[in-house]
Amino acid sequence: MARGGSRRTFFPILFFFLTWISTTFVGSLYADGGFLSGLWFSVPLMTILTCHEAGHFLQARRYGVYSSLPWFIPVPFPPFGTFGAIISLDARIPDIRALFDIGISGPLAGLVPTLIFLVIGIACSTVGAVSPTPETLVFGEPLLFRWIASLFFDRSDPGTDLLLHPVGMAAWTGLFITSLNLFPLGQLDGGHVFYALLKRRTRLAVRILFFGIGAAIVLFGAWQWSLMFLLVALIGIHHPPTANDALPLGWKRTLLGWLTLAFLFIGFTPNPISQPEPPKLDVKPLYSMETSEGGEGVCAVSEVF
Repeated sequence: MARGGSRRTFFPILFFFLTWISTTFVGSLYADGGFLSGLWFSVPLMTILTCHEAGHFLQARRYGVYSSLPWFIPVPFPPFGTFGAIISLDARIPDIRALFDIGISGPLAGLVPTLIFLVIGIACSTVGAVSPTPETLVFGEPLLFRWIASLFFDRSDPGTDLLLHPVGMAAWTGLFITSLNLFPLGQLDGGHVFYALLKRRTRLAVRILFFGIGAAIVLFGAWQWSLMFLLVALIGIHHPPTANDALPLGWKRTLLGWLTLAFLFIGFTPNPISQPEPPKLDVKPLYSMETSEGGEGVCAVSEVF
């Protein structure tokens, strides 16, 4: 038993440090400097991910629900250097309030540093010209990102773009991961919250949403979402009941739950990563990698007109 417990601790910690290395390496590509320059990207991103998983872990322990340590997934290449982290929870959730608190704590805990780093990252960015190439990765802009960027920069000039600091790129990643987890499907964080709000009445809504997403993937050719769609289908789109679904959730949790799910509309972008099309008149990429005059690598951000 002690040996098994040691493995349950050793490997999550090992993968945590491996993810630090992989995100720092990817960050060094964005910073266009040495390996340690990648900390401008990895420190905020790992802070966001750690806060997210700690929110789930601590709430699970609060309710006496078994929770593994989070398993961070290192990926030693762009765009993120990681596939995030996963955490294993006991399926026997005592009641609907416990499910709600465990599910919502991760996104809320991760969202706080995400917003802080997003403001700092955009404030540290600059406006300048970019020269995208066919190898350039293009990152879409959620509404929240555009609103915050508009507080610092005027991007009405078609000849300029926002050169995004690596801290801002990490915050963009955190915003994307948080929003993706809030989809009200299956065992995603949004799925926990949605079930806690509507209980078994979620079944019809979840089916409509799931097949609507599948239809959108086909109609709009958004094949980059195919793997995610299949994974959710394999895991299951419906949420299992708790041991006590009859316990009232309360108006405070209900209001917080709907507001958190509504964050999807301002935090998610349906076309997060793509490659730029051939140059056309008055068309600019959303994001591109560029090097500033000082040699610091940055991500360029602009709207498409």
